[in-house]
Parts: sequence; structure tokens; C-alpha cells
Amino acid sequence: MKMEEILKLIEAVSASTLTEFKYEENGTKLNLKKEQQKVEIVQNAASIPLTGISGGDFQATVLPQNMAVSGSSENADPEENLEKEPEGKLIISPLVGTFYAAPAEDTPSFVKVGDKVEVGQVVGIVEAMKLMNEIESECAGTVAEVLVENGEPVEYGQPLFRIV
Repeated sequence: MKMEEILKLIEAVSASTLTEFKYEENGTKLNLKKEQQKVEIVQNAASIPLTGISGGDFQATVLPQNMAVSGSSENADPEENLEKEPEGKLIISPLVGTFYAAPAEDTPSFVKVGDKVEVGQVVGIVEAMKLMNEIESECAGTVAEVLVENGEPVEYGQPLFRIV
């Protein structure tokens, strides 16, 4: 199957009400899935790599081109719909694990909103595989926001704190 044919199929599935489409020809399998509950904002569609091609399998997530965010009208100014990026710097999780705001259950949190932090100061712990990894601030400032709850699972790259 040629790439142009694959792209036409992706467009057809995207325009339809189908949520999944499977096709097999000469040992090549094509599986297209469309998740309608997830909203992704893409600024430059040309920069999206088509990944998942291995051993003849092809998997793609199709995003509708005219997806409205928060149900706004089409004639509205797109700049009005974009949220302003909060000021400050984010402290992100360097690994997957469980976030802890304090060194023990009966002790106060390392930091809370309004606290001043210095570079290298411990602001939390992420437990991964029974190892406690201290999370240190990479910038000095004031804690403006704590973005995760104590005991909450966190992902790699997930924002934990916002420092201003």
C-alpha cells in the first residue's frame, strides 16, 4: 500500500464517525484509532512524526482539523481561546513514581505556596522502585503553585511546582 493511499484512509476515517479501522493486505496491517475524548492543540501539523511503524504495523492517532476548544464559536478570535501561560519556572518530575511533599507522614511539607526557595533546596520526593529521590529546585524564587498532591503518582516531565 502506498503512502498516498494510507493518507487518504486516514483522512476518510478522520472525517467519518468511525472510532477504529483495521485493514490488512499482503502481510501489511493498518490499524487506525480515533480517540474523541482527548483534545490536543497542535501548532504545526507538519512537525508531527508518523511513529509506530514497525514490522508492517502502522498506527496513527487522527486529530480533527476544526476541533473547537471549550465549545467556542468558529467566528471568535482564536487568541481569546488560548490561555495565558503562567509566569515563572516549573519544577518537573525527573522520573515516574509517587510524589511526597514531606520526608515523613508526621512532618511538615518541604515547601508550601508562598515559601521562598533557593537553588538546590529540596522541594519534594519522588519514590521510584522503593528509592526516595529528592527533587531540588533549579531556580530561586517563591512557590506560586503546588501542582500535585501528596501521595499522587507522577509521570516523567510532569510539572510539580511553579516558582516565580
